[in-house]
Amino acid sequence: MKKILITGANGQLGNEMRVLSAQYPQYEYIFTDVAELDICNKAAVLDFISAATPDFIVNCAAYTAVTKAEEETAPNYAINRDAIRNLGEAAVKTGAQLIHISTDYVFDGKGYLPYTEDMPVNPESAYGKAKAEGEKALMSVCKESIILRTSWLYSSFGNNFVKTMLKLGREKEKLTVIFDQIGTPTYAADLASAIMQIINSGKFESGIYHFSDEGVCSWYDFAKAIHKLSGITSSKVLPLETKDYPDKTPRPFYSVLNKAKIKTVYELDIPHWEESLERCLAILEHK
Repeated sequence: MKKILITGANGQLGNEMRVLSAQYPQYEYIFTDVAELDICNKAAVLDFISAATPDFIVNCAAYTAVTKAEEETAPNYAINRDAIRNLGEAAVKTGAQLIHISTDYVFDGKGYLPYTEDMPVNPESAYGKAKAEGEKALMSVCKESIILRTSWLYSSFGNNFVKTMLKLGREKEKLTVIFDQIGTPTYAADLASAIMQIINSGKFESGIYHFSDEGVCSWYDFAKAIHKLSGITSSKVLPLETKDYPDKTPRPFYSVLNKAKIKTVYELDIPHWEESLERCLAILEHK
């Protein structure tokens, strides 16, 4: 029985991997978070992976506090860059195949066409810079790995934009949401499904891939859809320009990802973001 090691198992994606594992009982799973495995500790990573002997490593761990990352440089780079190198080096030494999750923030968002994997990265935020350096570090030590860039991740687990909009929609008569940043919401359950389809395909074609749900929207459109699908009518959502938003952390204005490569190589059928949002909201209703 092949083994899959998941890091960051208590996060949004890690929890979705837990849920999905029931549909793939042919694998043995090792779910870890910082309490079981500190991926920032190089020696601990090698010892743990050498003892566990996983066939696959899925790194769901990340420092995702985008605003805090502008000041908290140490944890940002430790988790988003150095830890990735640790995992890559351990994967090479033990023969494991590594799938690492990256982000649309590696791009500056100044384009107007969906980003392909071969387009040059140019991150503007500290978070994006650390993630880009993490990709580079991984490719330098473990070329036989897969990097999945994704965008606007949300889930029924953890804290995210969907849950925030639900909460504010029920508490406030009106709220303002940015309308001039364009991208694609991605349900973490869909990303988990893509990861398992890659693992289960029997072909591990290394390199960088883009994955998000289908479709395009602004954060404002996303918020409106959340309220509409959840039946919130008491709160008015108003559009806001980025320049008027109090948090000045640089974020991509346009970060739509081109998914042609992953759809071709792994024959994925990717749902539209609104369909996935509806599925997530249905789960949240029963939580």
